[in-house]
Amino acid sequence: MTRKISFDAIENFRDFGDYAAGDRRLKRGRLYRAAHQSEATEADLAAMQALGLSVIVDLRRPNERERSPSRRWEGFDGLVIENDLGHEEEDPWHLFIKNSDLTARAFTDYMVGYYREAPYVDRHVDLYSRYFHALSETDGAVLIHCAAGKDRTGILAALTHHLAGVSEADIVADFLLTNDPLRFERRAPQFAAHIEEMTGRRPTQDAVITALGVEAHYLETAFGAIHEKHGTLDGYLEEVLGVDAARREAIAHRILD
Repeated sequence: MTRKISFDAIENFRDFGDYAAGDRRLKRGRLYRAAHQSEATEADLAAMQALGLSVIVDLRRPNERERSPSRRWEGFDGLVIENDLGHEEEDPWHLFIKNSDLTARAFTDYMVGYYREAPYVDRHVDLYSRYFHALSETDGAVLIHCAAGKDRTGILAALTHHLAGVSEADIVADFLLTNDPLRFERRAPQFAAHIEEMTGRRPTQDAVITALGVEAHYLETAFGAIHEKHGTLDGYLEEVLGVDAARREAIAHRILD
């Protein structure tokens, strides 16, 4: 299947369902992931409406939502999951950019550290747990997104895949679909200009591509941190996110054929 869904002004939008999950299969048209929708056109909003979304999970920080507020279609009455935790804190990404040498290695090192901590950040724990709660109850489609739709979103999509029984190979393959050459070509000049505006320095093309993409070892780092603290992903899902056996069964009923 073609997972990518093209929009005029929404990046990295794709269906992360329709994977084999043991002897069952994830439903198509129920699980979506994307970047933010603040620049969505009217045509984009109509296309989103046609997807039948009943839950939208906005994983962005408060300052990100304030800077780039989400657009919704007229009459949207779905559940929006977001929070204001960390509102008083300086955005760690902006702090990194200001103090970084802006090399590809610096971006990689930042992302590895980010993925190591991400599963246990209070803001993420709250959002992830509320997402799984909603996933166990809704019969409509669900969209998860952050700013670029690759890191916070990527971890949550991978956890969903694991819970459903998707193979490790497919989990990683889906995660890496963010590395779209056409998206890189389109976004790289904008990203480089944004960094130069912030810092007065322009990153190299290699650094820009590193910042825009993901690597398999990022996800391995997040899952490794979970294994260190909880032994298994299932332990994390239950003990940290509250996804017990009953909730797992309810989720499976709604997202698996």
